Amino acid sequence: MLGLVLLYWIGKYFYKLAEEFNKSEWGFAILGVVTYYGGTFLFGIIFSIIAEVISPGYIDGFNENLFGLLMLPFGVLSCYLLYMFLEKKWGKEKPKTDTMIDEIGHGNDL
Repeated sequence: MLGLVLLYWIGKYFYKLAEEFNKSEWGFAILGVVTYYGGTFLFGIIFSIIAEVISPGYIDGFNENLFGLLMLPFGVLSCYLLYMFLEKKWGKEKPKTDTMIDEIGHGNDL
């Protein structure tokens, strides 16, 4: 149940970000969820390889629920990094609308 709530919030934040910058809302909400699962999978593989190199047979006796909880922060971290990257990238592409139309083309040389 906790996992579903987490996926809902991840999707919601990516949906709002895409909506703010006029991008595909559902596509980026799904991308956020996929990024979470991809991050947990990637870091799970890395952790498993390192654990097996250091202590062979360690993963065989490892609790799967504990392993899932251990990988949760890495999934959230990967979502956060993608979110910040998209926000920064799309923020640079967004045109500045704070200048008044009357001031366009006139220099403010005093």
